Amino acid sequence: MAGKPPTGDPVQDAPDVTAPQHAAAGLPAIAHTLRIAQQQMGVRRTALTLLKVNQKDGFDCPGCAWPEPDKRHAAEFCENGAKAVAEEATLRRVTPDFFAAHPVADLAARSGYWLGQQGRLTQPMYLAEGADTYEAVTWQRAFDIIGEELTALATPDEAVFYTSGRTSNEAAFLYQLFAREFGTNNLPDCSNMCHESSGSALTETIGIGKGSVLLEDLYKADLIIVAGQNPGTNHPRMLSALEKAKAGGTKIITVNPLPEAGMERFKNPQNARGLAAGGTPLTDLFLQIRLGGDQALFRALNHIVLGTDGALDTDFIRDHTHGFEEFKNAAGALDWDRTLRATGLRRDEIERAARMILDSRRTVACWAMGLTQHKHAVPTIKEVVNLLLLRGDIGRPGAGVCPVRGHSNVQGDRTMGIFERPAPAFLDALQKEFGFDPPRAHGLDVVHAIRALRDGRAKVFFAMGGNFVAASPDTDVTEAAIRRARLTVHVSTKLNRSHAVTGARALILPTLGRTERDHQAGGDQFVTVEDSMGMVHASRGRLAPAGPHLLSEPAIVCRLARRVLGTASTTPWEEFEKDYGTIRDRIARVVPGFEDFNARVARPGGFTLPHAPRDERRFPTATGKANFTAADVEYPQAPAGRLLLQTLRSHDQYNTTIYGLDDRYRGIKNGRRVVLVNTDDARELGLADGSYADLVSEWTDGTERRAPGFRVVHYPTARGCAAAYYPETNVLVPLDHTADTSNTPASKSLVIRVEQHREPAPDGPA
Repeated sequence: MAGKPPTGDPVQDAPDVTAPQHAAAGLPAIAHTLRIAQQQMGVRRTALTLLKVNQKDGFDCPGCAWPEPDKRHAAEFCENGAKAVAEEATLRRVTPDFFAAHPVADLAARSGYWLGQQGRLTQPMYLAEGADTYEAVTWQRAFDIIGEELTALATPDEAVFYTSGRTSNEAAFLYQLFAREFGTNNLPDCSNMCHESSGSALTETIGIGKGSVLLEDLYKADLIIVAGQNPGTNHPRMLSALEKAKAGGTKIITVNPLPEAGMERFKNPQNARGLAAGGTPLTDLFLQIRLGGDQALFRALNHIVLGTDGALDTDFIRDHTHGFEEFKNAAGALDWDRTLRATGLRRDEIERAARMILDSRRTVACWAMGLTQHKHAVPTIKEVVNLLLLRGDIGRPGAGVCPVRGHSNVQGDRTMGIFERPAPAFLDALQKEFGFDPPRAHGLDVVHAIRALRDGRAKVFFAMGGNFVAASPDTDVTEAAIRRARLTVHVSTKLNRSHAVTGARALILPTLGRTERDHQAGGDQFVTVEDSMGMVHASRGRLAPAGPHLLSEPAIVCRLARRVLGTASTTPWEEFEKDYGTIRDRIARVVPGFEDFNARVARPGGFTLPHAPRDERRFPTATGKANFTAADVEYPQAPAGRLLLQTLRSHDQYNTTIYGLDDRYRGIKNGRRVVLVNTDDARELGLADGSYADLVSEWTDGTERRAPGFRVVHYPTARGCAAAYYPETNVLVPLDHTADTSNTPASKSLVIRVEQHREPAPDGPA
């Protein structure tokens, strides 16, 4: 079966539904992993490839950014990681003949799942202005086309250079260097759409926008709070870490509107207890919070801690924090009735959680996009930090903040300078090292880039990986904005929706994947990545490239820079392409923490980046201390007859990559257009289980957005709340509906009404 993609586009809107499961992984995960891997790669290739995932002499999983333990299992991968590897190492190929048979209009009519299942891209493809079909071109012609459009711009700021999280440190450093030598800070990235709120909140409160814990801190913690996160699907290897922590006596509080199987019970497929016995119960207390009520919950917890004799780490507060009295006054004025409305919880549930916190000497707080993608995401995360500061739980073993990044090396890309608002010190270091004056004006993030394209202020869009069109909010607006561009370019391994929504001209540039051997003029190369906890390590692909015409991401950037910048640039682009060690030498002189980069990354397992709050209890904020904050408590409210909708992933997807049409843990099979609604809410609204409905988001300016044809599933979500998969529901999120400060699309608490679905009339829309 390996190498044969599906020929038809499967139905995705008629799913089979069974009861949700209450345990994750186990034998079904093994069976599903092997079936998917063998379908894509074949038996022998599966064995050779999976045994190198996340190994010290292997390649970093192209999925999530969860760190690897020092002592690693022979199968150091999870089910979804294996799917990610299989999709990249597939034997299926997309050739020029495929594009000849499938005009862009045909590709645009296909599902994201079907596009991804066709296989690996093999040659540069070009869509000429006015053409309806991509045609193969040489690499030189592709770079000439990009050069023509970039050099014709009135200003470098008419170009946008987007980055996906899978890009290596070396490629990311070169990419931002090229963009800045070209003359712009327009470097939006996928962080803008996911964890920007974490970076904004942490930078202000502790002075660095990254988590403060290492993997061993989870094992030492007395209590781990997992809020707004579903590790069983999004970071499955985290379940192994939680299992190990539980074995050492750690307690776990889970805060989520949905019960998630992985946080209920984990059947570790790597040991006998997970395979044959009942697995490990993980959650000690489940707080089924109402969507967007997390800030109110943590404010209530802080209120209780403040009112408990002996609960505060007074020495830490005195010596290392700022703003305590203002925060104390704000938290002391808690309104319990408002808190219970905001959270949907009982007071005794909150008080039980507070007792667990008070009993803990070392607490770790973990979170993901369930906290970061609300309008009030930044003050919510600051409130989490307030709790840890009260107890002195930053800068000591077994305690700290743990924002769990979703995409491998998304954190590393930011460290390498992929940021539209670079620090002056970073630009100064670039100037000193490379001898040019980088632009100082702030550039465009994702939302502002879409606006610029929409308004004609940006004319070239270049994406280093990712699926920008499907990942972005306000689908109709985003697609219209992209179509206004003069040129769109995508560096990709596989087909996705963004290749079918193009500017007047379009290029697809095929690149090597993490699994593949990268041979350059200087010999075999490796790249590096940074995980979610600031560990940097090497990644070496082993497979033969998917085709003879593929270039690595560093090679693509180097050749593009030589074509566009020409002799005006004194940067040794040709040398960088030959030997990635020369790139790391320059990184070592520009980016703090990477001193002696080549020697340190050569050690098995790599090295840990410095983190002042964790390592020294030093907080590089404006006040020189960790900052308490006292924001007003906010929470979303839905009028009568309306629900709050969160967007989420199925178990068969990673970000916008759809591996299959099942969500095994939630009981959904062969379908994606489902809306999960609390049974009592559904009955009150007259929504029968199995009926079909349209989701309509409502906004204060009177506008509405509609996503039609979702099967209603009665589901044990929090009262007043609903859930549905993205990217199908991105159409419901207005471009201007973003988190304060971070400007992250706020897609986790949309006010919607659920209408009975009506099929369009034969002569037009109903």
